[in-house]
Amino acid sequence: MNPAEDGAKRPVDGSLVKILTHRRDDRGMRLEEFAGRCVRRGEIHELVTTDQHDTTPGAVVDRVGFLGFVEVGTGGVLDRGDEVRIDGRPVGTVLGFDACHFPNHYNVLIAVGTTTTGPELGLRPGMEVRFGPGS
Repeated sequence: MNPAEDGAKRPVDGSLVKILTHRRDDRGMRLEEFAGRCVRRGEIHELVTTDQHDTTPGAVVDRVGFLGFVEVGTGGVLDRGDEVRIDGRPVGTVLGFDACHFPNHYNVLIAVGTTTTGPELGLRPGMEVRFGPGS
């Protein structure tokens, strides 16, 4: 998000529908050139943590931890830098998007200090996910 160009926006809310348990050091995801993506109510996207924070378009993201899949309940715009909260707890910030599975779903890459997985955060189906400008 670029505050000099972008106006206010509402948060995007959703809920976890599947928890993922694994991590990889050789995933080979590629960061999309776009810093923001529109998401629609009812879409399902994958949440992936990474400790690699390069935002250069095409940057390879190998070190990842998989959190799970989120169903979008309130459509809107996800932007790089948006805070990601699950059940009110901060998880990280949106780094960008990998579209290797699109149009089925985006991999929403979440910048964190250390990669983590769904069980390591105690995630369960039905937990609320919220994306929005940081506090």
